[in-house]
Amino acid sequence: MAISPSIRLLGAAALAAALLPAHALAADIAKGREKADQVCAACHGKDGNTPIDPTYPRLAGQSADYLFQSLVDYKNESRKNAIMGGQAKSLTRAEMADLAAFYASLPGQLKYKPK
Repeated sequence: MAISPSIRLLGAAALAAALLPAHALAADIAKGREKADQVCAACHGKDGNTPIDPTYPRLAGQSADYLFQSLVDYKNESRKNAIMGGQAKSLTRAEMADLAAFYASLPGQLKYKPK
């Protein structure tokens, strides 16, 4: 018995969804924007491109996976930074996913421009 094309397509879509990181499926950009305004903008800038200190990273345009994992690492202290560790400890995984999705959705500004 042959498998119909619609069943194959459905199977491929299910497989693709299963391979996505769990945080990517549930991320809410609007909630991320709200949380960023509350806890991140003071240091990283409202647009994620204007940190108050040049040593602070620009978050806008970064990979959602990278941002999410960075927050997880700060929370579990496998990545050390006194300020970020304290900030990340107060966040749930859903809030981290929302923040990561929000900053990833913004246009980034490269500090270094290749020649």
